[in-house]
Amino acid sequence: MELYLKMGYELSELLAKKEVSAREVTESFLARTDAVEGSLSAYLCRDAEGALAVADKVDAQRAEGAALSPLAGLPLAVKDNICTLSLPTTAASKMLAGYVSPYEATAVARLRGLDMPIVGKTNLDEFGLGSTGESSVAQVTKNPYDLTRTPGGSSSGSAAAVAAATVPFALGSDTGGGLRLPAAFTGTVALKPTYGTVSRYGLIAVGSSFDQIGPMTRSVRDNALLFDALVAGGADHMDGTSIPGERTPIAPALTGEVKGLRIGLPKQYFGAEIDPAVAACVKAAALGLEKLGAELVEVDLPHFELALPTYRILADAEASSNLARFDGIRFGYRAADYEDSIDLYFKSRGEALGPEVRRRSLVGAAVLSNARYDDYYKRARLMRIRFTEAYTAALAQCDLLLTPAAATTAFKLGEKTDPLALYQADLCTVGASLVGLPALVLPCGSVEGLPVGLQLIGRRFEEAVLYNAGYAFEQSAAAGWTCPVL
Repeated sequence: MELYLKMGYELSELLAKKEVSAREVTESFLARTDAVEGSLSAYLCRDAEGALAVADKVDAQRAEGAALSPLAGLPLAVKDNICTLSLPTTAASKMLAGYVSPYEATAVARLRGLDMPIVGKTNLDEFGLGSTGESSVAQVTKNPYDLTRTPGGSSSGSAAAVAAATVPFALGSDTGGGLRLPAAFTGTVALKPTYGTVSRYGLIAVGSSFDQIGPMTRSVRDNALLFDALVAGGADHMDGTSIPGERTPIAPALTGEVKGLRIGLPKQYFGAEIDPAVAACVKAAALGLEKLGAELVEVDLPHFELALPTYRILADAEASSNLARFDGIRFGYRAADYEDSIDLYFKSRGEALGPEVRRRSLVGAAVLSNARYDDYYKRARLMRIRFTEAYTAALAQCDLLLTPAAATTAFKLGEKTDPLALYQADLCTVGASLVGLPALVLPCGSVEGLPVGLQLIGRRFEEAVLYNAGYAFEQSAAAGWTCPVL
């Protein structure tokens, strides 16, 4: 079997036994990338030389008998809205074309400190605003299972890179589903951590009260390994939203034992908006966990139909505020011809920001205006409290919630041109984002050859419960990752 077909934890064991070298592992993934990247367009930039240099360093340290992390020598891809010192960070926008950050994201620094070779930066919707990857100004990433379909967004490149086995581990970001929707569409595993668990320092902010960096992998165990590494350093003093507390490693404690676990099935998540074939696949997964000893209970989540509009108002308001810094004056793209500072501002943003970014910025500015603040933004803030109460009440009746991760399988690229129809893609993911709860997505089957994603939502800081339930299902079902033929 080719090395790139193995899971990260399998490669880690081979490296520890010195049965393969870190260079051999890295070269295998680089060769795989060379073979399929022309079809996928997953990466915005690559760094084979830098990755091999780190791999050689790991091999030298292992030969000397040094104690190494289980992740040492295992390649990593990073979404291009997460700052890196050695590679450009463009957020797939003309506004930041060629920009190299003077500092590095805490998440990247922690993984680089474990000697993970960074093979490149992955494509995304511009500034992370989108659900298909199509708003990137650089290129459109394709779904490895069907090159005519979207891999989801905004972490489209990371999802496609992992699904196509060009890298075993990737970092993405999730605001309203930016990690979880792509995972559902590409048959991969992704976690949106509890808000404040993983440092946001170095992530280009879009929705500051929503944004979270998270891991994307091909197996639950690999995902837990990467999550453990991201939180091992504890709270980050560079991030004011970082929450202190002890982080017990999750990956070594995975047992797959779910006897007595109470799993809530929110009836609203299985309504008419969900494709019946997708709903059937997810319900079958729930029955599979029941056979393993879990207990299924139906729970109620009132106001479900208001989650998406509530999220859109709040997220667009925060995006409008955060993106105001890209003004053509301090850094980023600057228009060549202008009459005064006001003209410079309008021309720079008009020329450098794509239509989806401009649309959301305008909507956000409108709901924050004096005329609309009380009617829209204030009401949305109040609804967020109601959702927090609803999820808290539901999770008081069970240990976790089980839902579809997306209402459909991956749709065709260019199929959804109406922005309102496109926003519906986040229907199943925005709830956990509004409340700041952890949510794990993993594959649970397929419909007409396209992956279906299962979403597990848990209580704050109870990622271990989600991982163990996901691991139990993964070990018992033949619905995990399969290498797509490209």
